[in-house]
Order: sequence, then C-alpha cells, then structure tokens
Amino acid sequence: MSVRDSGVDNIDLVILPPSRDLGDGFTVRRSLPQPQRRTVGPFVFFDQMGPVELRDGQGLDVRPHPHIGLATVTYLFDGEIMHRDSIGSVQPIRPRELNWMSAGSGIVHSERSPDEARHGGSGLFGLQLWVALPAAQEESAPSFAHHDADEIPSGEQDGVTVRQIVGAMDGLASPVKTLSDMIYAEIVMAPATRYRVPSEQIERAFYLIDGAVTVDGQPFAPTELVILKPHAEIVLASETGARLVLVGGEPFPEKRFIYWNFVSSRPDRIEQAKADWRERRFAAVPGEHEFIPLPADPPPPVRYP
Repeated sequence: MSVRDSGVDNIDLVILPPSRDLGDGFTVRRSLPQPQRRTVGPFVFFDQMGPVELRDGQGLDVRPHPHIGLATVTYLFDGEIMHRDSIGSVQPIRPRELNWMSAGSGIVHSERSPDEARHGGSGLFGLQLWVALPAAQEESAPSFAHHDADEIPSGEQDGVTVRQIVGAMDGLASPVKTLSDMIYAEIVMAPATRYRVPSEQIERAFYLIDGAVTVDGQPFAPTELVILKPHAEIVLASETGARLVLVGGEPFPEKRFIYWNFVSSRPDRIEQAKADWRERRFAAVPGEHEFIPLPADPPPPVRYP
C-alpha cells in the first residue's frame, strides 16, 4: 500500500491500495482499514472486487462466515453474486443493485457465483463496504434488504449523473434505511464536465473507478481513495470522463475495534464473538455446510482511532 500527499490543500490523504490475488486471477484492493486511516465517517472497510473475467467453470466462492456490529453494503458494476444468510435470505445481486445486510448481534452469510454464471465465462467487478453500527444498535436483530437498480434514485445535471446508493444529497434520497448519517453515491462524469462535491458531511472520500479527474489541476488515477479534509469544498474536473464513488458521514464518538469479520465498540464483545464462532454457536446458513475456522495466531483487535 502507498500513501501520498496530493499537494491540494483541501485533501487530507491519498491511499493507493495494493492488488491482492486470491487465485484464478481474482483480485481485491482494500483501501480501508489502513494504518494511516482506519475510517471515513461510519465506513470501516472498503474493498474493490475485480474486475476479472472468469473462465468457464470458474466462480466466486466466499464460504459461510460470521459478522457482528456492522452492515455490509455490496454494489456491483459487472457480474452476479448469490447471497445466502442465516436468517434465510437468498438473493442474487446484479449490476447497480444494492444488498444491505445488517449483522447486529450476529449473522452468517456466503457469497457465491450462481450456477448459471459459471458456464461460458462471466465478469465480476464491484465494491463491498462495511459500515459500523451505532453503539446503541450493535446488538440489534440481524436483517437483510435488497434494492433493485430502478429503486436507486438518480439525477443528471450538466453532464454529471449521480446515483444515490445510500443517504441523501443533491436532492436525491436513497430508500436504504440506515442507523446513522452517511452518504454513498456513484458519480458518472461525461467528458469536459465539473462536479462540486457536497460539503455537509464532516468526513468524505472519493474513489475513482475509471477515467480521470483533477482537483485544482492535480490529477487522480483509478483505485485511489482520496480522503478530504472535514467540510472541505472541492470541485472535480474531468476532460475525458470518469466514474467514481463518494462516501462519507459523521464519525462516531466511540472508538471501534475490528477483528477478522467482527466490529464492535467493546473488545470484550469481539472476544465473545470469537468464542461463539469457535464453538459454532452462530446460526447456520440453510443449505451450507462448510466451516471457516478463526484465523490462526491472530493479532489483537485493531483499535480504530
């Protein structure tokens, strides 16, 4: 992972995550958490999956694994993933659709390529983000919600299209029910356009998917997570066109700890989740029988500043 100073006063940090090969050419880039920056608003995890072209017979197979204290937010640009979880949800997700899974006190889920996508080859490209839950809601009942592409509101002005995936801005309000204040939007800029980033949120970052943008004449490249200073006002400019996502929100007053797939404001709660998973006290995903053990010789939980 590399970090650089952008040279722009209103930009705090630029993170370029490394590409990690998980096998068969499937790559992941993890922008958050990083030692230099753990969170942006309530977002504690930011992964880019792919892009990859899967050969005939290949597919994604993320075996059943547990979560507590967070919501997973899955959004695809290409391909299809089948979600199954321990509360009985079975839901395919396709491009521009949204899966929002709130783990609360505990949930288990798997993510796999559906059978039909494994024959003849297919692509896969998307983002998965984790949102920490407010401390008072960390032990809420787990839940799952899916929103089709036509449920995500969008608007176009001066050659810039905004799709409001989560939260509200630019006069658009997502149907996703969240437990804290946040924004998550896909922004597509036509060539020779500009976009003023809303500054209401305390913490914000943009992540370039493809194309090129500049801020005050400084260029930014795909897969860079660009973290803005609090309430900073910036204007993105693109001569050739670009696609990016914008995330942000209010930071929580309490610290957060993360271990493997567990997030909590209390380290003892993470220890309990570890014991519960080790002893197989989490509910199972119907029809799934694989078990992933806790990571061997794990480090202590990381405390989020």
